Amino acid sequence: MIKNRVVDIVQPDVSYVGGIERAMRVAKMAQEAGLPCTPHAANMSLVTVFTAHMLAAIENAGKYLEFSIEVEDYYPWQRGIYTDYPTVRDGKYHLTEKPGWGVEINPEWLAKSAYKVSVLD
Repeated sequence: MIKNRVVDIVQPDVSYVGGIERAMRVAKMAQEAGLPCTPHAANMSLVTVFTAHMLAAIENAGKYLEFSIEVEDYYPWQRGIYTDYPTVRDGKYHLTEKPGWGVEINPEWLAKSAYKVSVLD
């Protein structure tokens, strides 16, 4: 798609493409082709946090961070997920200076969560 210029904007999803490292590879391919990269991020999970950090780290970042506007009844599991969350002010997402990804998962939310393990056969 990139090589044949089928797209004007490249939108890897950190969750679907196999993580940050693979998403960064896709962004690099887009950069080499002169295309902007505006990754897909669908909800308030860590995927949006990861995507914001990725955008801050690439040279060909598109103008936008896809930011979920769905109300809590659409994604009820995300209610109370963080103790705090980077803010959106004046239409811009602001990364924090906090260590790591800059967010803290709410311990109460985590205690109520289901724990599942995926296994390849």
